[in-house]
Amino acid sequence: MAFLKILEYTRQIISSYLTTNDLTDVSFTVEPSKPGFGDITCNIAFLLAKKLHKNPQDISQEIVEFCSKELGSDIKNITAHPAGHINFELDFINFSKSVLEESQSPHYCDIDIGKSKKIIVEHTSVNPNKALHIGHVRNIVIGDIITRILKKVNYDVHTLNYVDDSGLQVADLIIGFKHCGFSEDPPDNEKFDHYCGDTVYVGTTEKYIDDKDLESKRHEILKAIEDINTETSIFAQKITRKVLDAQLKTVWNLGVTYDCLNFESQIIHSKLWDNIFSKLKSQNLVRLEKSGKNEGCWVISSKDEDDKILVRSNGVATYIAKDIPYAAWKLGIINDPFSYKIFTTQENNQTLYETTLDQRDSDTNKLSFSGDKVITVIDNRQIRLQKIITDLMRRFTGSDSYIHLGYESVTLSSNTSSILGFETSDKSVQMSGRKGFYVDADLILGNLHDKIYNESKNRNSSLSDSELNSIAKSVSVGTIRYEMIKPDLDKIITFDLETSLKIEGDTCSYIQYSYARAMRILEKSNNLITSVNFSNFTSQFEINLIKKIAMYDIQVSDAAKNLSPKVIARYCYELAVAFSSFYEHVMVLNAESDELIKSRLLLVHSFSLTLRNALSLLGIDSPSRM
Repeated sequence: MAFLKILEYTRQIISSYLTTNDLTDVSFTVEPSKPGFGDITCNIAFLLAKKLHKNPQDISQEIVEFCSKELGSDIKNITAHPAGHINFELDFINFSKSVLEESQSPHYCDIDIGKSKKIIVEHTSVNPNKALHIGHVRNIVIGDIITRILKKVNYDVHTLNYVDDSGLQVADLIIGFKHCGFSEDPPDNEKFDHYCGDTVYVGTTEKYIDDKDLESKRHEILKAIEDINTETSIFAQKITRKVLDAQLKTVWNLGVTYDCLNFESQIIHSKLWDNIFSKLKSQNLVRLEKSGKNEGCWVISSKDEDDKILVRSNGVATYIAKDIPYAAWKLGIINDPFSYKIFTTQENNQTLYETTLDQRDSDTNKLSFSGDKVITVIDNRQIRLQKIITDLMRRFTGSDSYIHLGYESVTLSSNTSSILGFETSDKSVQMSGRKGFYVDADLILGNLHDKIYNESKNRNSSLSDSELNSIAKSVSVGTIRYEMIKPDLDKIITFDLETSLKIEGDTCSYIQYSYARAMRILEKSNNLITSVNFSNFTSQFEINLIKKIAMYDIQVSDAAKNLSPKVIARYCYELAVAFSSFYEHVMVLNAESDELIKSRLLLVHSFSLTLRNALSLLGIDSPSRM
């Protein structure tokens, strides 16, 4: 029995007391205890003290006397702590049996929070003009892990990637290719997204400084891109899709996939904005200013900030006018103007679709990529814009159906800035694609891969090249993913090229190594796990590990309800630490008796399965050898 079930059972016992004594509207907590205070603790006595004008200790004693008659086979004892807490002690033999047997199932700790409701997660949304850098990776990893966690708790999740193929950055690429002499073919088989970002985009923006005529062409190109029938627009689509193809190779290498790509150019041509603008006006959510600095503009009122202009007096819609209809489409507030066609098959054989305005793609017309709830992963620099959209969607739906999942940016350490040729006195520096000042994801993954490959080869000379490459990929991708979500989302990550290559300490490799250790024990056991005597688990190291395995469902629930990948990352680390302590202090294969060996092998097996399941929520592999 995992901890959520035990906590719910304990809550029912306390609720029975409250019902019997006509005590309602009391919101109490039941949670795992700190060491020395039983296994589960409840704060109900403190909450009733003021209501009943009694001492918490007296109330807790009264509750203990009542609940002692209600205990089932899972609770061994209940006591009143002198301070007023009510502490429950588990029947550990029954508890360990339930936990270790249930944890053998691949569906261990599946929780039905979502009730199969459809939820949309949109993430990545990188301009198709350059390679992905380490800051983009944080967005991608957060979005992917949130998707995995929500699926675990039974949401029907669809993942979208918004491709801004009609913005200024794309115009800069077209200027570079058409007016600055850059070849469409990268030199020396350079990856196309690297070439566009490092050479064409940076080189073109530098030319703007001295060539003002070139700057004026930029706006002509931008206008031409938005007309789907122009030669410029067709060329832009060709270039952006080549960049996107290259970006997707990096994404797939990170173990990330999508369900659908949404192209901004198609959103513009779909007339979604006209639809939602009419809806905004009909519901009096926007107003036309008749005087003042915003005269002639359509604006949205805000309680906390200045009015936001949606349409300028010259009839031109502002940037937010692109995001509002997209958000409404994701929530199904307006009719879907798109058909869908297959973009490609991804590396895990999952089909990736794309939006299209060509109605001839009727074979996929029945697809839908809107949901009851939408989670948009965008960094906190967009927080003001996202707040406006969130408020608008709440007015449309009457609920908190649109969620902006924000996070802080990834900056570069002064040491890394120096390595890249940018001297600074600051401790950290923001990356800039326009200046070519960033660390691309492919470089980091490649460096990590090579370092881990060499270390694995030194430790395992008997492994084949294929096996070593498999380990190196698992650990390098796991390292990047773990480092991106280990801190709280509201904490800035200062990325350092040198320290990122370390694989010791609170790292993914430490967690993966604990899994590999467990697998080595199981390999040597020759499958000796048969009938088990659950009374054999008496040492504190065994008890701590079993309790930690049982905590998995609590962590999954917490992570899903709070949209917090860090919760699972921390749990994986704590589970690995508990196993390491067990490994160092408890004999398994050399235990005193066959009965003990079998019992401890079952515990090792349960640990390995639980850690592998938890790591899979982070998109991290569990290699059997390191």
